[in-house]
Amino acid sequence: MTFYEKPTDLRAACRTGDYDGPTSGHAQGYVQANMVILPAADAAEFRQFCKKNPKPCPVLEILDPGDPEPKNCAPGADIRTDLSRYRVFRDGEPVGDVTDISDVWEDDFVTFLLGCSFTAEEALIAAGLEPRHIKETGIVPMFRTTKSTEGAGKFTGPFVVSMRPYTPEDAQRAADVTEKYPMAHGGPIQIGSPDALGIRDINAPEYGEPVTIEDGEVPVFWSCGVTPQEAIRNAKPRIAVTHAPGYMFVSDLESDSGKV
Repeated sequence: MTFYEKPTDLRAACRTGDYDGPTSGHAQGYVQANMVILPAADAAEFRQFCKKNPKPCPVLEILDPGDPEPKNCAPGADIRTDLSRYRVFRDGEPVGDVTDISDVWEDDFVTFLLGCSFTAEEALIAAGLEPRHIKETGIVPMFRTTKSTEGAGKFTGPFVVSMRPYTPEDAQRAADVTEKYPMAHGGPIQIGSPDALGIRDINAPEYGEPVTIEDGEVPVFWSCGVTPQEAIRNAKPRIAVTHAPGYMFVSDLESDSGKV
């Protein structure tokens, strides 16, 4: 698989259809973002949902209605073509994944770019804590939990979490590293107890792919930017578009720009 070092090169490859794979490990040093697109009529409530749930929904940029260019995160980019895969929802139900949303774009669409834990994964790698899904060249496993978000109007639903296994000692090190990146979901919300989040089978994620958990390792759970997709299912907007889980928007922002 080709790995792209520059965000502009990755986005160009997505735009031309030359790349349609997951983005973890690409364009290291740059912020990756979850994406939600909604009609303007639904955008105000979703903005409040993000404000009430900053851990899973840290806002990087909100685009003006109908504007496909993220002028702060990636000037010159086109949100309609520059992701490797999108998920389209109608009345709250996913109807398919596509690689270009130009044909469903509407003049009043409002795009939200939200922080993603992939941004902090580079720091984990630098600390000698490479996530298992990167080693296994897969998509990070993500689980629907029984932990509820704080609702805003019709937008409400469960937290979704991503999971990376570590030894207990390394789990604490990973927590220390990721807590410095609040715009990438910050530190973990749970270590070692999937039952506490209502996760019944650690080998059956709702999103992404399972990873190997070695003897002596525990699952470590972080807030995840797929959480809004669960809220969309409940809100049932006429139409919505998100990134496909694991297929993020790669911005021109440097990773350390969201570090504290």
